[in-house]
Amino acid sequence: MFRRSVSAIAVACSFAAMSPAAADPNAGAYLAARQAETAHDFSEAARYFAESLIADPSNLYLLDNAIATYVSLGQIDRAVPVAEALIGHGHKSQIASLVLGLHNAKTDNWAALFTALEQGHNIGPLVDSLSQGWAHLGEGDMRRAITSFDRVIENPDMAIYGLTHKAYALASVGDFEGAAALFAVPSDNGMRYSRQSAIAHAQILSQLGRNPDAVDLLDRVFGSQRDPGLEALHGQLSAGEAVAYDAVRTPVQGLADLYHMIAGILNGDAPDAYTLLYARAAMYLAPEKTQAVLTTAQLLDSLGQYDLANAVYVTVSPDDPSFHAAELGRADVLRAAGRDDAAIEVLEALTRSHPDLPEVYATKGDNLRYAGRYDEAEGAYSQALALYSDDNNAKWFVHYTRGITHHKQDDWPAAEADFRAALSLRPDQPQVLNYLGYSLVERGEKLDEALKMIETAAAARPDNGAIIDSLGWVLFQMGQYEEAVVHLEQAAALDPVDPVINDHLGDALWAVGREIEAQFQWQRALSFDPAEAEADRIRDKLVRGLDLVLMDEGQAPIRLASGDN
Repeated sequence: MFRRSVSAIAVACSFAAMSPAAADPNAGAYLAARQAETAHDFSEAARYFAESLIADPSNLYLLDNAIATYVSLGQIDRAVPVAEALIGHGHKSQIASLVLGLHNAKTDNWAALFTALEQGHNIGPLVDSLSQGWAHLGEGDMRRAITSFDRVIENPDMAIYGLTHKAYALASVGDFEGAAALFAVPSDNGMRYSRQSAIAHAQILSQLGRNPDAVDLLDRVFGSQRDPGLEALHGQLSAGEAVAYDAVRTPVQGLADLYHMIAGILNGDAPDAYTLLYARAAMYLAPEKTQAVLTTAQLLDSLGQYDLANAVYVTVSPDDPSFHAAELGRADVLRAAGRDDAAIEVLEALTRSHPDLPEVYATKGDNLRYAGRYDEAEGAYSQALALYSDDNNAKWFVHYTRGITHHKQDDWPAAEADFRAALSLRPDQPQVLNYLGYSLVERGEKLDEALKMIETAAAARPDNGAIIDSLGWVLFQMGQYEEAVVHLEQAAALDPVDPVINDHLGDALWAVGREIEAQFQWQRALSFDPAEAEADRIRDKLVRGLDLVLMDEGQAPIRLASGDN
């Protein structure tokens, strides 16, 4: 995949935030717009920014942010006149430059793109430089296009992107030999593969009659875990078919790939709302390129805009090789929006349309488990495990989640078998070690083995409150109360609002004679809304102390707290 670096992100671009105007004639709309913008409620933000602009149509801050909200909504055509108004006032704005650049590319107005750059309406060094190359190609001037791409390649921070886009450009005009030579540049000089560039290179090799090399490329980049689109391409190449080149065929598609590439560079290193602008730009230019659609929907999901994410996912056609990925994403956003039944319906339909994809059944199992439908979840997980190959990296996790399901069904032998199967695939996996170890502690079984498991998990995840709690709790169960307090206090510091952790810490403090502190922790645990049965038990401890509660449960009292018999 493309590598990221601070310098690469810096050359991508960054929109300069304008300061709010000193006075706003429509303060209510302005404040509502700001609040909606902060909450990433783009629909409401666009509405209120528009209302504010009616009262103050030349306010640069309002214009700039109205443009950004329209882009975030995917309503770039609505953003164009606002961007024109802002530029028309004689001001510069990177978001306005982005919108007008998109409009010019979409309408093949390449001369306007050059004029804007000459007038200083820039977006960022990488975007501006590669855009010039594609604009020259749009005007039919291949010589100038190559010169522009070569200038990008000369910059060490941008070389990889220049090489990739120059290869796309050469392939788009049928120069497959030249494109293949660029993809063959040694990795030390910066060439790395994205999904798009790997597919492009494979198609180029096929056009050159080098299908075995193309198959080897896909195997090296993706291994055996290929989605349906990659699997189909791999099958065509393996069968000796001449695969057409269609990865990036036009300057508009080249720019779309550029903006999607920028979104990929920024993703995880910049705010999601900022990255979304580039994903939306890519989707606007080439809505047929599903990877940009998926990226856009995933960003909206991460911003909590589930309805918008769902609306983007449904644009993917059932005939698209990535339809299953879109439907899996759609199920996630429906569940996040509290629509569990709708999410499960999507997954039910997907098991019928894609019955051979194990990840569909695994995701269906997750959703059924979240909904408390454990018997059905167990069946879905079992179907997934039957379909996964033994070397698939996801198989351990399905054993783990099916183990949790068995545990919820009170079928401990089956749960333990699944947890140990997961560990046979991932011996030191902290989640599995913690869950299995903690469960053994709760059952009072194999405490020495449980302690070793949890110690291994804690060493791998020392900042995980739940795992550190497990370590403290197993020590408590083994009677090592002083040491248990140390770890449970650490767990409570890491996860201070977890009712179980605070309850455990209260028990350990009681065991070492710190009764007042124990009662304080139990009160804290109650304040964090524990399950009803646990809340009742905590109230009982607050009234009578831990020892009498343990005795009522048929367990030996700890006795240390009172100091008597």
